[in-house]
Amino acid sequence: MIRHIVMWTLKDEAEGADKAGNARKVKQVLEALNGQIPGMRLLEVGIDTSRTEASADVVLYSEFDDQASLDAYQQHPAHHLAGEFVGKVRLGRQLVDYDEVSGQ
Repeated sequence: MIRHIVMWTLKDEAEGADKAGNARKVKQVLEALNGQIPGMRLLEVGIDTSRTEASADVVLYSEFDDQASLDAYQQHPAHHLAGEFVGKVRLGRQLVDYDEVSGQ
């Protein structure tokens, strides 16, 4: 199983909304991917509540059957559509993918 974790820092204002509004919209558009991607076992989106200097604003946690399923997710039209909005409101992005079995 592959775990895919992404964290975003959002712009203070973008697309006519403030950071909090865009965080909610990011959560909504990403969670809409649930059930649309074969091989995707789980997708959760959280909005940061700690608001520390080191915090990201939004995190995505997802699990895939294997690397091929993650690759298919990356190329899926629904993922690209969600990514268009996220790309407009994000300031920064961090990503980690790892294989649960091998730890790599």
